[in-house]
Amino acid sequence: MALAGRLPWYRSVKRWLKRHLPSSRRISEDKRLGFLGKFLQDPNLWHLNRRSVAGGVAVGLFAMFVPPLGQLFFGPLAAIRLRVNLPVVIGLVWVTNPLTIPPIYYLSYRIGAFLLGQPPIEFRVEFWMDFHNWLGILSPLLVGNLLCGVLGAVAGYFTVQGLWRWYVVRQINARRRRPQRRAVSGISLPSSSRQT
Repeated sequence: MALAGRLPWYRSVKRWLKRHLPSSRRISEDKRLGFLGKFLQDPNLWHLNRRSVAGGVAVGLFAMFVPPLGQLFFGPLAAIRLRVNLPVVIGLVWVTNPLTIPPIYYLSYRIGAFLLGQPPIEFRVEFWMDFHNWLGILSPLLVGNLLCGVLGAVAGYFTVQGLWRWYVVRQINARRRRPQRRAVSGISLPSSSRQT
């Protein structure tokens, strides 16, 4: 964590979050959120560490495939329950909006239709906007959403874990190589003169 505190991207993200997110005191004093005040004060919901961010990405990617409006409740409640980064979850839930839902859900519908052995219906706006047709596409859509949500959550979790670990190891190795480069270039360091 001490190393991450020195990284410029980490500081800028942390400053932005502090500036835009309400304080835990303000949340607990808000009468509309009073019933959640105690839960929203959990520091794991706001920390930027590997476990919290990877878990937030997993929950957010799964919540993207929950039916519209349900994802607005499922995502934050799952983040609170699993104690993962809440802003990451909310950011990923907002990826599914009226512009992105049609292609995302149509792709998951086609995957579900393939898994159920049904011939997929081509994308025609008038067909998809008529709610009378929704009953026929509901089962492939739910199967596709479930599969895409689970695969997205697993892939997102392990991708963040791997990238985070790779970046930290890279930074540690760069710090270790710095004294060697200085010694090769002829610059003497106080620590190296003490060792000789």
